[in-house]
Order: sequence, then structure tokens, then C-alpha cells
Amino acid sequence: MRVGCMHAGIALASAFLLSLLSPVAAAPEIEIPRHEVRTEHGIHLPIHKRKASNSLRRRGSSGAIGLGNFVDVTYNVLVTVGGVSTPVVLDTGSSDLWVISDACKTCSTEVQLYPQATFQSIGLEARLLYGDSRTGTHAFGLIGKDTVDLAGLTLQNQFFAAINDTNTSVEDTGSAGIFGLGFPVNSVIWTTIFIDEAKTGNTKRELSDNQYNRPDFPELSKLWNTVADHFTRFGFPNVGELYGGNSKEKRQSQTTAPFSARVAESYTRTGPLLGRLVATDALTLPQFTITLQRDTVDIGGNVGLLSIGELPKGIQNESLTWVPLRTYNVDQGGLPPPPDSPVEEYPITWEVFIDDVYLDGVKLPRSTLSSPSIALSALVDTGNSLLRGPADIVAGIRSKLGARFPCNEPHTLSFQIGGKLFPVDPRDFVNQEFVNSVNLCSANLVATDPPAEGRYLYSWSLGDPFLKSVLATYHYGNLTYPSRDQPRMGFLSTVPEDADDQLKAAVAAASKNGGNFPMVSEPAPTGAPTGTIHTVPAAKPTNKGNPAMRAQTAWGAWAASLLALIGAAVAL
Repeated sequence: MRVGCMHAGIALASAFLLSLLSPVAAAPEIEIPRHEVRTEHGIHLPIHKRKASNSLRRRGSSGAIGLGNFVDVTYNVLVTVGGVSTPVVLDTGSSDLWVISDACKTCSTEVQLYPQATFQSIGLEARLLYGDSRTGTHAFGLIGKDTVDLAGLTLQNQFFAAINDTNTSVEDTGSAGIFGLGFPVNSVIWTTIFIDEAKTGNTKRELSDNQYNRPDFPELSKLWNTVADHFTRFGFPNVGELYGGNSKEKRQSQTTAPFSARVAESYTRTGPLLGRLVATDALTLPQFTITLQRDTVDIGGNVGLLSIGELPKGIQNESLTWVPLRTYNVDQGGLPPPPDSPVEEYPITWEVFIDDVYLDGVKLPRSTLSSPSIALSALVDTGNSLLRGPADIVAGIRSKLGARFPCNEPHTLSFQIGGKLFPVDPRDFVNQEFVNSVNLCSANLVATDPPAEGRYLYSWSLGDPFLKSVLATYHYGNLTYPSRDQPRMGFLSTVPEDADDQLKAAVAAASKNGGNFPMVSEPAPTGAPTGTIHTVPAAKPTNKGNPAMRAQTAWGAWAASLLALIGAAVAL
């Protein structure tokens, strides 16, 4: 995250702001109807810039709803919590749903906030911390439950956090919360409830009136060793706390049917939104697919789409390159296996192995900042607006390219995954350096913390610039017995063969239009877009006649948003 790329400090904020001009890709044309009832329990959420209808589909059929986009920094969707529709950021790098409540005294947003007075608190607190050692932000609040609706798919008694203290900048990007699409084990809310139930024996969460509007939040040492540990990586789950300690004896003693059964049962009841749908077999397939559109530099690229429960129409399973997720054994901090299947290992987040990384066709060396015994991997994170990599490799790339290089000089950073190269579209790799000039650009790339034993093991975080260049499918598999249905990800490149030429054309067009790349931002619509998504890559949107869209030829109105982010001192 991140909402995933949460930057702290003015220097990082300015780097972040320049990085906001990260775009998208294109490739073979694939027809995807926008709003067609197909498979039961499949949900399709187009991210599209057209007028939306107010119709929402009922549970049990396909649903569609448009997503908003804040100049390629965040992508959001309207989620209805307790009757209040709230735009929340889509974040595959975390697992929790939280919304800002009207009890937050420091929050300033035009978005309707969740009413704390009607909140069904369960008497527990959530302390959510995001980012790495460079970009730490927080969201604190109370855990409770309410009815949650996403595109007509409704879950009652869904647990979430009503936030009343945060320094994230989701408000500045047109959102009022975060929708984590990660695994249940990576959920702070699920972990908090699981530990509490284990201690109290109470699995029927009831309303606790005296917990309303609690102003202070104690250190949750039962979940996290220290606050400092949080900021080395986003909340690596302290799985040992689930069964009372991290000693080898404690871990081995919990390789028991009762513990495994409690975990599996809790997913169906207190797990995150998508985790509950998967655990209860409510979806046709335990997966979702994402493509992201480009709203800067060269507007268009992929049609924005979130499909839940099945692949988008026209996409065949065999057209994707499928790779397994990294799993964590008990010694690495993962969940213990059940006694009837001791071979099980579980993923913690959407982390895939990388064969190699290439810059302009030349293979890059491996980082020397982490142990060579740690296989190279990457988090695939919609909540990250940047590309993040090992500090020494990032420094080497900047040395080769220069701190600044001509904007019309295409460069391609490619990631070899499952034996196939997946390039980042050159239009998504560049950031405009100076106002009213597209002569010089910088790489949309920053450093992140190295992996280490006892923490997350990924070296790279592939954020929106990468995701705008692919169709990505996130397959949960079997949450209890992953050997029966392997958790995995599938990728389909959408970068056109003439991407280099399209970057040059975009630079030429910007030079004739005041010297700034275009930018578009629009709020999440209230219903399902109409019409047809013509292709996975393609879809050049227009802002004509659509008051919901704010088209800007860059840095004028953008400056105000930028200053707001810097003023917050911490950006997403």
C-alpha cells in the first residue's frame, strides 16, 4: 500500500507527485462486454469514464460498477457500508476494509463519511500501519460489523474498521477508505478478532456501547512486537500470536486439527470481504481480475476493469501466463499445516517469483543487499502508484539513464515471470520533471527495503505502472488446503508493439499543448456503466459532455492537489 506507496516527508512527497504521471498499456484486442449477466456469482467492475446508471445487480448474478481514478495514483470503487456509499481504494497489497467515520476530527473530505453513531462496535481496536521504512502512514479506529454491498453482492455482519485517526492521504485522492483484496491471514482485523476470541472463548461478537468514539488507542503489542517493526514492511503478520507464541514448541503444538479448524471457520465468519466469499464458496472461481486504464501522459490504454469470480469474457485461461505465489512455512512466519495434510504451506500476500529483470533488453544484476538464498520475488500491488525495487538496483538504473533523460527517449523495464517477459509500457515509466516542459523526465521508480528472514521476502513491488501494462488475475485457490487448488497469479501483457512510438507522439502532442502531459481524474460512479468495453487495450475515453470527469492539461489544477498531498506530509 502503500495504499501502498505512502510517502512520508516533503522530499518523498515531491518525488511521489512527479511519479503521479504514470500511465498504461495496450496489446492484442480482446472483446469484453461491459454489462452482461454471464456466470452466476461472477462480478465485473469496469473502471470506465462514462455516465453510470443507478442499477446494481443482486447477489447471485454478475454485477458491474464503475471505478474512479485519481490521475493514476489511486483506483477506487463505491462500497456501501451500512447504507452509506463510500469510495474506497482498491489495494491488493493489504487485506482490510476500512472507512473513515465522521468521528475523525482531523479528516477533511467532501466524501460522505460513515456515521459513527450507528456503528456496531465489537469493543476491539484496529491499528493499521502501511508502507516501508521510507513511507509509513497509519489508520486507527474501532472494529465493528455492518452490511456491506459491492456491486450488488451483499454480505451481512461483515467486519471492518471505522477510522477516526489517520494521516494517510486517501481523502486527497477522492476516497474515504481502503478495500484490501489480500489473504485473510494478512488482515489486521481478522487477526485481532481471532486472538480475542481465543482468549475469551467468545465467537458471537456483540455490540459494546462503551466502546463508541474511544479517543485513544493502546499499543497492540499482542499483535505487533514494536511500532518500529511495522515500518520495515507493511504489517508482516505475527502468526505466532494466533496460537500464543513464536517458539518452535508452540508452533509445532498448533499443528492440530482444532487450531486448523478454528482458522478455517473464522475465515467464513470474520474474514475480509473477498476472503469470506472465497471461504464460503460463494464465487464461481476464487479469483478476481484487474486491468487499469491510463489517465496521464497518453490517456487511454487498457479499459479499467475489476472482475470477481471469473475471467472477463473473451479471456481464455490458457492465454495467461500462470505462476504460483510464494508461500511461507512455519519457520518463515507462516501458518502451520493441518495434521491431515502436513505438506501445506500458505501464501501471505500476492507475491510472485521473478526470473530476472531487464532494462532496455539488458538483464540487470541481482541485488547484493539481501541473501542470495532468498529467491527473487515481487508483490503485485494496486495500492502502489510506483515501481519499487532494491536500492542498489534502482541506483544502477538511475546511473544508466541519468537522473533525468529526454521524455521522448523510450525506456523499457521488463520483468520475466514464468519464463515470459512483461514490459512496463514506456509511457508508464516516465514522470514529467518540470512544469510547462516535456523535455526532461525521470524514471517512475524508487527504492524500497530489502527482504529478510522473518519479514516479507519480496525485493520488488510492482505497482500501477506495471499493472497498467498487463491484465492480472489473482487466484486465491483453496485457503485451507492450497495443495488442492494452488494460489497463483496469471498475467497477459497488453503493451502494444509500437509503445515507443506512442510515447514519442504523446511527447510531441504535449509540446504543442502548453508543454504538459494531460491528466484526467474522475470520481467513482454510483452504478454500472453502460455500453461495451471494446478491448482490453484501447478504449480512448473522452470527457466531452461528462461533468463527472475533470480533464486537465496538467499542472494548473493539479498543483492544488499536489500541495494538499505535501501539506499532509505523508502521501499514499
